[in-house]
This record gives sequence, structure tokens and C-alpha cells, in this order.
Amino acid sequence: MSDGGLHRGWKMSLNLPSIRADFPILSRVLPSGRQLVYLDNAATTQKPKTVIQAMTDYYEKNNSNVHRAVHTLAGEATASYEKARQDIADWFYVDREQVIFTSGTTEAINLVVHGWGRANLKKGDVVLVTEMEHHADIVPWQLIAKERGIEIRFVSVDPETYRLNMDEFEASIEEASFVGCVHTSNVLGTRNPVEDIIEMAHTRGNHGKGARVLIDCAQASPHEQLNLTELNADFVAVSGHKMCGPTGIGSLIVKPEMLDEMQPFMAGGDMIEEVFLDHSTFQTGPYRFEAGTPKIAEAIGWGAAINYLSQFDMHEVHKHIHDLAAHTADAISKIPGIKVYGDHSDPTCSGVVSFLHETIHAEDLAHFLDLGGFAVRTGHHCAQPLMRKLGITATNRASFYLYNTREEADAFIAHLERVVGRLAR
Repeated sequence: MSDGGLHRGWKMSLNLPSIRADFPILSRVLPSGRQLVYLDNAATTQKPKTVIQAMTDYYEKNNSNVHRAVHTLAGEATASYEKARQDIADWFYVDREQVIFTSGTTEAINLVVHGWGRANLKKGDVVLVTEMEHHADIVPWQLIAKERGIEIRFVSVDPETYRLNMDEFEASIEEASFVGCVHTSNVLGTRNPVEDIIEMAHTRGNHGKGARVLIDCAQASPHEQLNLTELNADFVAVSGHKMCGPTGIGSLIVKPEMLDEMQPFMAGGDMIEEVFLDHSTFQTGPYRFEAGTPKIAEAIGWGAAINYLSQFDMHEVHKHIHDLAAHTADAISKIPGIKVYGDHSDPTCSGVVSFLHETIHAEDLAHFLDLGGFAVRTGHHCAQPLMRKLGITATNRASFYLYNTREEADAFIAHLERVVGRLAR
């Protein structure tokens, strides 16, 4: 079992000028003439030069397919690709055989639904998810529910406290065969009690036989050092691009025994062992679920991102982004007409600040923020059931990461106050 040894030891403090110099895009001047202030980190984070260079080096020096040839380039590409798998395993405190590369969290969740769900769920089984989920942890279950006759039940969110109704969870868990839960909300920043959810699912789910659990850690992995062996979830989905890596790469991290309960989701080259005209046999471990040419440069880039983040104490990273979010949420909540969603006084809350003005349309507000150089997200954030529970259709969302500064937060607050002062009526 990996102990994350590559990522232990002495950590650098968050020297923000030095960190910001690692990210070329942060010096960009926008068409408006304003300096970019990037506050859309919950959607995707920016990439340091080390990640960009690692991917460039692969294409310039080692470009080849992996696992298939014995020539020099193929050997170098395969070594780099598999080193990335090992680095990611070390980061999450798991064995490399548990790391299945995917295109991101969405594919990882679909792999669970179609690879595990189709093989194990039957008519009448209950899947328990929450109203806080990203669409990626709702829609795939809806598709298989129609196909297999399974029932989906939802744990509600309290629109006043922004937390899950754990009494509902406890009342529903006994009949559930599977539980899907987001670790940290991409809308509210709420960190769910995933440790309790996993423990209850394993001990009380499925009438005492134990329910399987999938945790969506897309919003947690950028700022929380997750020991997935201790967390003990059966499946964990993560995305590389939310933690300084490239887009198009992520992972489903699976308990070893769960691999044997899954069937291949996609079939083709590299996941097979032997193919005959009347049947085929498949590889074992993560390779059974990695059909076709993999995302080689992206995996290498994600490995470089992991090594970049390993310089820092993730507790300090979390505190930094939480403090920026809490400061921003408190300040903008005092602007007339602005409502902030989420409890940012909670120290476990992430760096996400969702807000809405009572009369200014969210998209209009976002355009005026962009004119000031501030990149924020607008819309339902792929969480329409949660939006309906909150009684709204969209929010603006500012989200912070390790390279954002207090000066940027204060500039954002001041600009939002000016825009509201001019537009509100």
C-alpha cells in the first residue's frame, strides 16, 4: 500500500508572488484593457509552467503510444505514463493498481454506473444520492434506472443551513444498495460528512449487508489532502484539471476488491488479453477499464501537477482559499440586494462563493464583472435540483485557489459594489 511518501516531508509556505509567477496566464491583460483576475477555479484551475512543459516535452521528445511497442520512444512514453499513475496513487495514499485513468469525474462516475451498476443492481434495488449532486451523479443513474427498474432516492438539502438532512440519510440507508455523494459542493462549498456517510453505508446499508459508496471528490481534491485508504469509500472520482492539471484527464480510484465486481464499460485495444471470434478475455486491474489509446500527455501533465502541488501543505492551501472566500462572502453579503449561498463561517467550507442579486440578472452581472477583468462562473453549475431547492435558477460564482490574493478579493468586492450601485433599481 502506498503511503504517499513522494509527497511527504518539508513543505513550502504560500509565497504568493512566487506562486503567481509559475502561472503564465495570470499576467494576461484582457481585451477590456483590464488585468485578469481569475475567479473561476471551481470550473477549472490554471496550469503552472511545469505542467505545460511536461506535456510539451512529451510531444517534442517522447511522442509514442504506450504499452504496445519496444522501441525507445514507446518505452519512454510508457514509463512517463505509468509514473504519473504512481504519483497519483501516492498522492491519494492508494496502490497504483487502484487508479483507473478516465477523462474526468464525469466519465469516472459513468464507469461506476455502467461497469458496477449494470453488473450488480437488479429490479427493486435502491440507489441513494443527494440533492446536492452534480448532474454527473444523477443523470447516469436515471438512465440505468429506466433500464433495470431500480429506484433512486434523494437525501434533501436544508436551504437554510445548506447541509444535508442526515436524519433522512439514516432513515433511508438500510434499504440502499448503493450510495452516491459529493464530498464538497461546487455551488455551496459545503463539505459533507462523508466519513459518517461511508461508515453508515457499509455497516447499515442493504439491510445490514452493506451498501457500496461512490464519493465525488472533484471539488475536494484541489485543496484537501485526501487519504483514500483511510476514507474507505469503494469508489472515488476525481478530475485533474481542477488541481492544476490539464483538461481531459481524471481517475476512478477503486478498492481492489471492487475491481472484481465490475464489468468493462468500453471494449477495444489495450483492455483485452486475447480475442477469438467467439469470445475474448480481458486484462486485470485498471487496464481492464482503459480501452483504446489513453490520454498520455494529459496523464503526464496531471502527474506534473501532482508534483507541483506536493510542494505545499494542503492544510495551508485550504485555509488560504477558505479565508478568501469567507472574507468575500461576508463583504458582498452587505451589498444591497446581494444574497450569498452557503455557510462560509464553517472552516471546512471550500473557496466557492455563490451569490445572486435580487434584480440584476446573473448573466448581465457576469458581463459587467468581466469588463472589470474578473472571471466568474454563471449559471446552474450542473446542479439544477439544488437550484430548485434554493428557489433560484442560477447564481454567479466566484471561486478561489492557491494563487489568488487578498488584493484580488478586495478588488472584486469593490468592483461588484460599483456595478450593483449603477445597475440596481
